[in-house]
Amino acid sequence: MEKIIVIGAGQAGASCVAKLRAEGYEGAITLIGDEPVPPYQRPPLSKAYLLGEMALDRLFLRPEAWYAENGIELRLGAPVDAIDAGAKTVTVGRDVLPYDALVLATGSTPRRLPAKIGGDLAGVHVVRTLADVDAMEPEVTQGRRALIVGGGYIGLEAAAVARKRGMDVTLIEAAPRILGRVAAPETADYFRALHTAHGVRILEGVGLECLNGADGRVVGAILQNGEEHPYDMVIAGIGIVVNDGPAQMAGVTLDNGIATDIHGQTSDPNIWAAGDCASLPFRGTRIRLESVQNAIDQAEAVAKNILGAGQDYVPKPWFWSDQYDVKLQIAGLNTGYDRVAVRDGGAARSHWYYADDILLAVDAMNDPRGYMIGKRLIEAGKSPAPDVVANLEADLKALLKA
Repeated sequence: MEKIIVIGAGQAGASCVAKLRAEGYEGAITLIGDEPVPPYQRPPLSKAYLLGEMALDRLFLRPEAWYAENGIELRLGAPVDAIDAGAKTVTVGRDVLPYDALVLATGSTPRRLPAKIGGDLAGVHVVRTLADVDAMEPEVTQGRRALIVGGGYIGLEAAAVARKRGMDVTLIEAAPRILGRVAAPETADYFRALHTAHGVRILEGVGLECLNGADGRVVGAILQNGEEHPYDMVIAGIGIVVNDGPAQMAGVTLDNGIATDIHGQTSDPNIWAAGDCASLPFRGTRIRLESVQNAIDQAEAVAKNILGAGQDYVPKPWFWSDQYDVKLQIAGLNTGYDRVAVRDGGAARSHWYYADDILLAVDAMNDPRGYMIGKRLIEAGKSPAPDVVANLEADLKALLKA
């Protein structure tokens, strides 16, 4: 194999090319990204970077010089124009680049509010890229009024940062409660109380009717409950859309993302996928995992499998979120849970998800011990009884030996 092209210069793409070199691949590698900057960390963008606590150069996963030193051609600010899977070529501008293996690490794009309700007004933002946050930063200032649309983790993190910058913050969620898709009511209750204590006004079961504008800029909003308020800026956290344009060009199978097998290979044996964009088999169904951990692990598995390792990729999901002084750590996937055991240690709290008697996942708030033990139990296939984990007298660590 002489030439490998990776499309997508995010966490997955950067991890894939680094792993190819670490595994001893000596052929040509090209990493193509549509942003004009080298691969960088996304999680700190809306937190430490926006708050001014992290400098730009600390965001980059590696110094730009590292890529040249390792024989990796970086093509930045270079959207892909065409893929010819039969000829095994990628077209970028006027250049037609041949490949022996192609990796799609194209990630995702945040959903935007529709233009017909004012989503195209200046001052309406999403949180995904460095450019998004750089555009937002001058507006996140003390005394201004922010409307957050969406009560998932992105919206809640944005609300926390806006409050820390001294803004007046309202968060609306069209569904009956915040975190409705991703967490139990117990976790939603915890974070609702946390944000309310920090001065965020949370409205659940309330959608956005439209945004009001003046001179092309947002100045307020009408909510579906009839309320109308002035706002200086709006942040939308209403989900993501998979960047599957290159996959469509290549003609590979799509199924809630770019469908891959257990090795990361698509329906075309010369094309692979990893990261947010990849749909992979898991416990008899298909999932996409939108997390840094998965982007790294899956991309590294793909790199090894391109080189012939034949390694099954079995994800061990974990996630995190930082809000105010609370660090939420999540292990496992809670899909299909039917009960939650609450371990309430006051400052340290954890919610344990079960399906029948099987432990599926743990949400741990300022409880790194509970998180680590829960993660190890899940990965080992062990399921202590719910009443045991809820008992503060129980030694959780001893459960690992049971």
